[in-house]
Amino acid sequence: MNRIDRRDFLRWLGAGVGGAVGSALLSACGQRATPLPTATTLPPTPTHAPPTATLAPGETPPPTTAAPPTAVPTSAPPYIAVARGGDPEALVERALSALGGIERFVRPGNDVIIKPNICIGYHSYEYAATTNPWVVGALTRLCLGAGALRVRVMDYPFGSTADEAYIRSGIQEQVLAAGGEMELMTAFKFIATDLPDAVDLRRCDIYDDVLTTDVLINVPIAKHHNLARLTLGMKNLMGVIYDRPAMHANLGQRLADLTSRIRPALTVIDAVRILVDHGPTGGSLNDVRQMDTLIASPDIVAADAYAAATLFDMPPERLAYVEAGVAMGLGRSDLENLAIEEIAVGG
Repeated sequence: MNRIDRRDFLRWLGAGVGGAVGSALLSACGQRATPLPTATTLPPTPTHAPPTATLAPGETPPPTTAAPPTAVPTSAPPYIAVARGGDPEALVERALSALGGIERFVRPGNDVIIKPNICIGYHSYEYAATTNPWVVGALTRLCLGAGALRVRVMDYPFGSTADEAYIRSGIQEQVLAAGGEMELMTAFKFIATDLPDAVDLRRCDIYDDVLTTDVLINVPIAKHHNLARLTLGMKNLMGVIYDRPAMHANLGQRLADLTSRIRPALTVIDAVRILVDHGPTGGSLNDVRQMDTLIASPDIVAADAYAAATLFDMPPERLAYVEAGVAMGLGRSDLENLAIEEIAVGG
C-alpha cells in the first residue's frame, strides 16, 4: 500500500468540505470567453474633414472639425497608503480605498486568512502587544463584503493559550461580530516545507492552510522587539511556523527567507497604538504611544521600511530583515522613489 504523507492527507481531509466550492470554480473556469471582433468587423475610422469642394479664387477652405480628445486613463493606486487620525475602522476603510479597494485583493468565492499579532493572552490591546481588534474586525467585514467565501483569523501565541489570547486581545469579539471565524492552529497542520529561494533557512514547518489559502492578509502591530529591533510585517510571519526558536540564529536573513515562501497579498500595519520599548510583550502603558495611523501596501518590505522610518525614526537599512528582503528582490525600501499617499481621516 502506498504511503500517504501528511500534506496529502490534509488536502484529502478538506476535499469533502471544499468539493462544492471546487465544482463551482471548475465550472467558472470552463466558460468560453467571447472572441474579440476581427478587423473586418470594426467600423471604419470616421473622417472629420469636410468633403472636398471647389473653391473660388482667393477663398480659404473651411476649418476642419477637431478630433475628440483622448480619454485620460485613471491614475494607478499608490504603492503605500497611509491613513492618519480617526477611529481604527475608518483608518482601514480609507487606506484600503486609496489602494483600490479590498476588491483589488479579494474576489468573490475566495478563502481568506487574516494573520494579526495575537502573541500573548495576558495584556489587552491597550498595551500595544497585540493587533488592534477593530482593525482586524474591519478587515474581516470588508473581505466578506467583497464576496469572500469565508474569513479565518488565526495566530500561534507563545504566551498563554490561543483561546486566552484570542479573547483577551479583544480580536475574537470583533471578528465574530463581523461574521468571521477564529481558528485554533493545531500542531498537525504544520507541514515540513521547502523554501527554494531561501539563502539560509531552507526548510521549516509552516501552517499548511496559510500556504494554500487564496488570500493571506498580514496585520501586525508596530512594536519594539528586543532581538529584531522592531516587529512589523515580516516579523509577524513567524506566527505561522512551528519552531520559532530556530529562527533566532541569523534572524534577519531567516525572516526574509520565510517571506520568500509566504507572500501576503496585502500587509496592513496597525499603528493605532505602538509599543516603543520592552517589546514584544510590553506591560507598561508608559511604553505605548497613541499614533492613530494605519499603513497598507501589497509590498511587505516597503510597508516595513515606511513604518520603521516614520513611526520609530529608524532608517530601514537598520532592520536586517528589510535589508535582506531588498537583496532577495522581495520588495523595495527606496521610499523616496515610491508613490505614497497620506490621508488625513479626521476625528
